[in-house]
Amino acid sequence: MSEDSAPRAPGWRATTILMVRKDSKVVIGGDGQVSMGQTVVKANARKVRRLAKGEVIAGFAGATADAFTLFERLENKLEQYHGQLARACVELAKDWRTDRYLRRLEAMLLVADRSSGFTISGAGDVLEPEADEAGSAMAIGSGGNFALAAARALLPMPLDAEEIVRRSMRIAAEICVYTNDNLIVESL
Repeated sequence: MSEDSAPRAPGWRATTILMVRKDSKVVIGGDGQVSMGQTVVKANARKVRRLAKGEVIAGFAGATADAFTLFERLENKLEQYHGQLARACVELAKDWRTDRYLRRLEAMLLVADRSSGFTISGAGDVLEPEADEAGSAMAIGSGGNFALAAARALLPMPLDAEEIVRRSMRIAAEICVYTNDNLIVESL
């Protein structure tokens, strides 16, 4: 049996990571659930981290080891391009799409600094959220659409970015079976 046709073990399901930018604050929150098939194997995983000496916050959905490889590569790109997040993200996405080893990685990243934020995927996508006068939001993972819808509804309300993330993630956890309410929240 070839490597590509070998049966795979039950997959690790995604998660929910949400980024909200409002006023002068950006917040990324992620849940702590790791599932394998229909079983929750860990409830308090840390999927949101600070990078680049605390100047960048990032969250991941997908395979943990793959995400850590991408975090490491992103930190290297941030050093190489002197903290320019947009440039580092584009260069990471190029490498991810063209490098044979990186192409096999199964994760997505949501990253932000004080002025910009992006979703990065292995398909070469570097997406910036659309913003309006209320702010912006972007999400990844199996519960991402639920959290994003909630955040967009809450953005015009008199709530700060962190409260929007917390409420939106709670809503996602109530709907998505692969998301829980053990939150890690980082802000800039």
